[in-house]
Amino acid sequence: MAIRAVICDFGGVLTSPLVGSFMAFQDQTGIPAEALGTAMGRVYERDGMHPLYELEKGHVTEHEFLSTLRTELAVELGHEPELHDFKEIYFKALNPNEEMIAEMAAARDAGYRMAMLTNNVREWEPLWRAMLPVDEVFELVVDSAFVGMRKPEPEIYSLTLDRLRAHDPGELGDLTFSECLFIDDFEVNCAAARELGIHAVRFSTNEQALGEIRDALGTTV
Repeated sequence: MAIRAVICDFGGVLTSPLVGSFMAFQDQTGIPAEALGTAMGRVYERDGMHPLYELEKGHVTEHEFLSTLRTELAVELGHEPELHDFKEIYFKALNPNEEMIAEMAAARDAGYRMAMLTNNVREWEPLWRAMLPVDEVFELVVDSAFVGMRKPEPEIYSLTLDRLRAHDPGELGDLTFSECLFIDDFEVNCAAARELGIHAVRFSTNEQALGEIRDALGTTV
């Protein structure tokens, strides 16, 4: 069945790799990236809820997340570090992936219906939206922090499909998963999409992803 809609991730696909932002945070604060992971893992083991996932679902605020992280990092570092400039460092190291943005704009111009599906943070929305022409390329955005669910939970893919259908019932009211192409930089998110029947491209490099996207769409956009 031919693809009618393209669903694209934000960070790590339409931007430079996210690992660069975490490395920048490590370099500027001296806090090892591994310590961040260990601290969050300890919270998950103790409370049964991963603090980053709770943040991305909008269940906790950025302030609450950073407060929890500071307390847990004290175990690793021997003191509570300052984390108030976390997002500023993070976004300063994140750059638009102009080639992929242009590809998504070309797909839009070719008539494909466009949606963004992102695991993100509510308080960060002004920063990431300022990085690229979101509303010029995508007709709708599903942001985990505003819908209370996140990739790879199947419900968020279903919600995205429902919103595409509702956005234009005349053209998309009968849209199916098999008519959607999903692009993400995490294999777990792509695997979850494929389980639902969505065509998925796991982004690794521009050259690789562009080739697979064009093959899936049957175009040379």
